[in-house]
Amino acid sequence: MSRLNELRLISRVAQMYHIEGRRQAEIAQHLRLSQATVSRMLKRAEAEDIVRTSVIPPIGTYSELEAGLRDKFQLPEAIVVECTEDRDGAIMARIGEAAAHLLEVTLAPGEIIGVSSWSQTIFRMVENIHPQKSAQAKYVVQTLGGMGDPSVQTHATQLTTRLARLTGAEPKLLPVQGVTSSREAKLLMQADPFVRETMDLFGSISLAIVGIGGVEPSELLARSGNIFSSRELADLAEAGAVGDISLRFFDKDGRLVKTPLDERVIGLPIEDLHRIDRVIALAGGAKKTAAIAGALRIGVIDMLVTDKFTAERLISA
Repeated sequence: MSRLNELRLISRVAQMYHIEGRRQAEIAQHLRLSQATVSRMLKRAEAEDIVRTSVIPPIGTYSELEAGLRDKFQLPEAIVVECTEDRDGAIMARIGEAAAHLLEVTLAPGEIIGVSSWSQTIFRMVENIHPQKSAQAKYVVQTLGGMGDPSVQTHATQLTTRLARLTGAEPKLLPVQGVTSSREAKLLMQADPFVRETMDLFGSISLAIVGIGGVEPSELLARSGNIFSSRELADLAEAGAVGDISLRFFDKDGRLVKTPLDERVIGLPIEDLHRIDRVIALAGGAKKTAAIAGALRIGVIDMLVTDKFTAERLISA
């Protein structure tokens, strides 16, 4: 009976602490025990299965899908958002909201943020961020050339400058095209002192926020003019490319698809994402599922923010 008596007292201590909300010192005084004994009994209560911890995810969250993504792709973290429609516009809006909250609560003082300038989902994130007063970033660095068709040019510039303003940072723009006409044109543009100043910060980025695209460019990217020709895109597909991160392409297994087209892109290479402390990818939608799967297999993404429909496709594929 001695063990039963011991467990009875342990149970009473656990009840007072977890249910009645009493402090350990108060329990010790009430039961005439030392505080160290109370602490040991609380640990024993868990070991003896008297106290069990339950996590009950609220409705609208998807912990099982998040765990499935982590397990299947060896992904450190995933956020799966509620979405009522499997439609691009609705998906981008919900992902943007979740990513904005994530950035607000995890932003570290002095952070150097790298951001791709032609992502509609990242733009939705920026639209939902509240001005930061405590933790403020140092720089927001544009990681892909932002010049393009004047009708959409303001998008790239506004994304970078607005994110900088909201996070208390200084914007560092990349005032060149994302895709140049030739390798020689790229080298000439990169020699510009303002361009060089921004690109020199690539090595100091501590947080990169990236979008994931399919081989076929998004509407925004197509309108900007920062794309390859139809023939070049067909060649990429024939080489096995399924998607891109900042116009750097990869196949379904996460292997980089290297072609001479790389020599015309002004921006952060995928390889450089390996040394960045935190890489957050925002992407969802049926058209991007294969691209997202390939991107996750590269091994550079630390967190994916996606929607429940895409998560289900990724896990079941």
